[in-house]
Amino acid sequence: MNAPARGASSRVLLQKLRDVLASREGAQERLDKIVRVIAETMETEVCSVYLRRDERQLELCATKGLNADAVHQTRLKLGQGLVGRVAQSGEPVNTANAPQTKGFRYMPETGEDIYSGFLGVPIQRLGECLGVLVVQNKEERKFSEDDLHGLEIIAMVIAEMTEAGAFTGEEEPMRLAATHTNPVFIRAVRGQEGVAEGTVMLHDPHIVIADPVSDDPEAEQTRLHHALQRLRGEVDRMLGTEAVSEQNEAAEILQTYAMFARDRGWITRIEQGISEGLAAEVAVEKEQSAIRQRMARMSDPYLRERFHDLDDLSNRLMRLLSGQSANREMPDDAILVARNIGPAELLDYGKALSGVILEEGAVSSHAVIVARALAIPLVVQATRITRDAVDGDTVLIDGDEGFVHLRPEDSVRTAFREKVAMREEAQQQYAALRELPATARCGSTVSLNMNAGLMADLPSLEGSGAEGVGLYRTELQFLIRSKVPRRSEQAALYSRILDAGQGKRVVFRTLDIGSDKVLPYMRPADEPNPALGWRAIRLGLDRKGVMRMQLQSLLRGANGRPLALMFPMVAQFDEYREARELVLNEIEKERALGHTLPSNVEIGAMLETPSLAFAPDAFFKMVDFVSIGGNDLKQFFFAADRENERVRRRYDTLNISYLSFIGQIVDRCTAHGTPVSFCGEDAGRPTEAACFAAMGLRTLSMRPASIGPVKHMLRQINLDDLRRVIDGAAARGEQSARPVVEAWLRKQGLETS
Repeated sequence: MNAPARGASSRVLLQKLRDVLASREGAQERLDKIVRVIAETMETEVCSVYLRRDERQLELCATKGLNADAVHQTRLKLGQGLVGRVAQSGEPVNTANAPQTKGFRYMPETGEDIYSGFLGVPIQRLGECLGVLVVQNKEERKFSEDDLHGLEIIAMVIAEMTEAGAFTGEEEPMRLAATHTNPVFIRAVRGQEGVAEGTVMLHDPHIVIADPVSDDPEAEQTRLHHALQRLRGEVDRMLGTEAVSEQNEAAEILQTYAMFARDRGWITRIEQGISEGLAAEVAVEKEQSAIRQRMARMSDPYLRERFHDLDDLSNRLMRLLSGQSANREMPDDAILVARNIGPAELLDYGKALSGVILEEGAVSSHAVIVARALAIPLVVQATRITRDAVDGDTVLIDGDEGFVHLRPEDSVRTAFREKVAMREEAQQQYAALRELPATARCGSTVSLNMNAGLMADLPSLEGSGAEGVGLYRTELQFLIRSKVPRRSEQAALYSRILDAGQGKRVVFRTLDIGSDKVLPYMRPADEPNPALGWRAIRLGLDRKGVMRMQLQSLLRGANGRPLALMFPMVAQFDEYREARELVLNEIEKERALGHTLPSNVEIGAMLETPSLAFAPDAFFKMVDFVSIGGNDLKQFFFAADRENERVRRRYDTLNISYLSFIGQIVDRCTAHGTPVSFCGEDAGRPTEAACFAAMGLRTLSMRPASIGPVKHMLRQINLDDLRRVIDGAAARGEQSARPVVEAWLRKQGLETS
């Protein structure tokens, strides 16, 4: 009589486990039964389940064959032993002689030294390892491919059960905390200042699958193919809209989606999972986990992008299978949590959000710009937030410090609420200064203006006490649309902006695109360093048709009122001279057409490159005004990418060299009677703003919420005294003026944060 074949099919094994999965027993009893069924079906002496206790440790939670006393006592660090190796790498380990395999670690309390054959597979969900499933034999045995595949299927089901909390309970010997219940602290990167307490709303909510096993593969295959048909229909409809032209990048992405949605290999692998006994959602998720594993090992950015497309397509298919509605009710205090998000999507949520937390993103991203416009606290690079958070969780976001507290303890929440109360008290104090000038004790007055980029910004003009708009970012209108806005649409928008300004000066910055600001309908340039590449005025002078259309729109939008515009990223005099000539030519054309001209036109330049500070005197005589673009200037001055956290924090705004350079620019402008201002994040930080004013700047532009704190600081100090403090630090050869400036401010009774 032939010996029974080793490694029963996964479908048979899943059918045996089905009753266990559906039982109402406690978590430990359910897990104990699972390991017994697996061991008996696969004819192994040992089956064990190790689950993640925390970020660094695994715990033996159930076993058939090892010493029972080791359960909940044996713990391994990730990477420790063969089990830890599986958890760390996310890859199976299959060896006939475990004790002789490199990395083996003997845990005496388990009694596993007598077992040679070892097969361990990760219990993972969407690329996240939740534990390890192990089978072992006394005899030397290299497990077959069927064994390995079957165990991976079972591990996938255990992962779903773990995610659903099937192995946790208050009265169980399972002492592991349920998933998504522990407090989590995440250090992130500040995007937009502000603090908020609210409720998590996931941009892509988790789908928890209550019944991961199916006993009717045919019905599951039918569900899959119906969902695939709907998915293809969605993609085809998006491709067919007028907003998507055949030439643009959005069309390329959707065409890639359409190709993947019909990819036979991808679909076959999902079908295979269903035929092995998995529910359709789990089969899709199994393939998605494999995609994310491959994506993590890829260095080629193009291939990673293509796998991201397939990952996104899997998410869409999962939502269709689960019947999850895209139109969820938003909590009153919603804090949006997303891996990343585009400006248009963020605008769709609007001011109803209390805050935004992004797992990826950069401080100069479009989403950050929109969040600033909406005055919504935002942090980026919050590691694992989309994995740790679930809809309905309480979350605290601190955009001032770059912290996130998910499911905070009471003590943390109390301290946070005290900080919120202190901020509200300070805002009331700042509101009392709204009508007062930012006049320092030495008698010098600084004009404080606000930055804007959306119509949503403009209501802040009056409430903030801003004297005007020092920078209006015109590119946001282009970034949030799927095609170039028409001339009439642009002109109408610019007219509404000037209306909202109620006679106050509004400075329009012409299109600053390229680098990190790639329009949805513009093919990105293949450049090794986009920040130093084809962007802003360089792009505009090469594509004069786009620039002319915007200039015409600005002239028509002014409709007889004064117009101030400036060109970004001017590196040399000739660039400004050529751009200025374009403006003058368009004015003459508008005059010839009989159109109403602005009552006055100011044509300025942004000084964002050190080279422009050394332009010929003729530049400073010709230009109507200069705006120092601090964000870009600082990164070019220090050769430190402001999106690179490893270097950008190493260079201080109050560095003596940088402050001296700002002073030199002010002196050149003053010598030629050229108005000069400073625009950027640093202008909105009270300590930095005070130092800029001490170096001679008399106009600063910042986000609306910063005007109150900056005005409060300036009104308390003597700028001449502060300049002497800075000059003293320079004379002593100190690298940064910050220590002495902050010490001086504290003596004045002022906070320096």
